[in-house]
Amino acid sequence: MPDTTDDIPMETTLLNGQVRLLQPVKGYRIGMDGALLAAGAASMAGDKPLKVLELGCGVGGAMLSLAARRPNLRLTGIERDAATFRLTQENIRLNGREDQALNGDIGAGFKAFGLERFDLVLSNPPYFDDPTLLRAPHERKRPAWIADDGLGAWLEFAQAAVKDGGEILFIHRADRLSDILSGLTKCGSFIIRPIQPFAGKDAKRVLVRAKRLGKAPLRLLPPLILHDQGERKHTPEVEAILRGDAELEW
Repeated sequence: MPDTTDDIPMETTLLNGQVRLLQPVKGYRIGMDGALLAAGAASMAGDKPLKVLELGCGVGGAMLSLAARRPNLRLTGIERDAATFRLTQENIRLNGREDQALNGDIGAGFKAFGLERFDLVLSNPPYFDDPTLLRAPHERKRPAWIADDGLGAWLEFAQAAVKDGGEILFIHRADRLSDILSGLTKCGSFIIRPIQPFAGKDAKRVLVRAKRLGKAPLRLLPPLILHDQGERKHTPEVEAILRGDAELEW
């Protein structure tokens, strides 16, 4: 278990207390991107009892937020970092779930896990392939920031893991959109939602929804605006998502 003060997990809550979550003080913690990923996936799943896989699930914040919104889903998470993986297992138990967490590396490929394919695969992958492009993060945060095998490995894994006709949902940097679209070679029916920090500002993130073997034309949705220019920290739409009162509609 963690042996430094910075790594001692502390309990927090998500969705107005619907999710209890042990998170390290200095390591990777779920943020806005994970919250939006879960809200978008819930809207995609509807009421169907789907098998869902999250790649790089961290301490389980996104998958457990999705489970709180859709209790009938069967969830599996994959996490490489051993200490973070142990927290994922603890958090699954803490929330009374029977979901599955696996300790493994996305770079090994889907076949290495011996799993059946899933109805929905979602991911908030590391945003950088080259560690020289950013100031070195805290060591416990490095796996969440640096994709050692590159974004392409995550896209290939997701496509191998999803059933024909199943869907993929990624949240990533807006400047990697072309890489995501070109890397999802087995997919179509793309739906893209830009995420802007403020109205009138460039999008910093994109949610990309895709269907394996999909043929529908690409759709570009109106942007989600995160922050108000006024006194509120977030826009009413985002506040409702963070409380668990709304989902991210498609």
